[in-house]
Amino acid sequence: MEAIRTRQIEANGLTFAVDEAGEGDAVALLLHGFPESRRSWRAQLPALAALGWRAVAPDLRGYGGSSRPSGRAAYGMDQLIGDVAGLFDALGARRRLLIAHDWGGVVAWAFAIERARPLDGLVILNAPHPAAYLEHLRRSPSQMLKSWYVAFFQLPWLPEALTTAAGARAVRRAFTATAANPACFTPELLDHYAEAARAPGAMTAMINYYRANAAGLGRWGPGQAAPIEVPTLVLWGERDPFLDPALANPGKAYALDLTVERLPHAAHWVQQEDAVGVNRRLADWLKARD
Repeated sequence: MEAIRTRQIEANGLTFAVDEAGEGDAVALLLHGFPESRRSWRAQLPALAALGWRAVAPDLRGYGGSSRPSGRAAYGMDQLIGDVAGLFDALGARRRLLIAHDWGGVVAWAFAIERARPLDGLVILNAPHPAAYLEHLRRSPSQMLKSWYVAFFQLPWLPEALTTAAGARAVRRAFTATAANPACFTPELLDHYAEAARAPGAMTAMINYYRANAAGLGRWGPGQAAPIEVPTLVLWGERDPFLDPALANPGKAYALDLTVERLPHAAHWVQQEDAVGVNRRLADWLKARD
């Protein structure tokens, strides 16, 4: 298996810490979610490199070893899309595969809708298309209850105080209490996520993704989002406690070339909980798409 290298990349006016495996200009860029880091892709980077991709997982802006700009506006979707475009450019990508989970998935959907750069493929893990999410939210009390934290994160300072208290115990429990396979979160990995969340300004930056974009997703809502023509694979952990299973399939109206694969034994943290299942389905789809 390819070794994982760690380095820094300058892109979009920021510095990004990245883990990387493989070589070449066929770049697979992997975007993590909240409250994770680039290490959430530790099982996918070598597997993608073995398939011929240069696989790169950055800490998103505000996270881990990447730049942490101040202010809510710095985490708006246009800035986040610009980061992805800038990273592809800095990596000299001639082929582009975008793979993303959770908040990274929201950014990836928007990136593909906006066609910020040409993509050869789009892979989404447990992150709903914005239009499908808003449509479902209006008619699903269960999803509204599951999304309670989005409203909570709009409050000033209190979310940061609670999530980082007692050694960031809430961050640790976000993984262990909601995973279908909590054993995949080793004590060392939980320490990593907790320490990253407790770094000065980090939790505010992480929560600012919610604050800066909660009211703006309607830009890609029902009737607003142009259909994505890029071949798209959705991998969905069926036991996700945060997202209804119906959100896995946004429908052909939003993604014209769509494949949905459901992983019945995984929850929200799908690429970490069922790395073998994710890697196998991803490899099969990539091979079928040449």
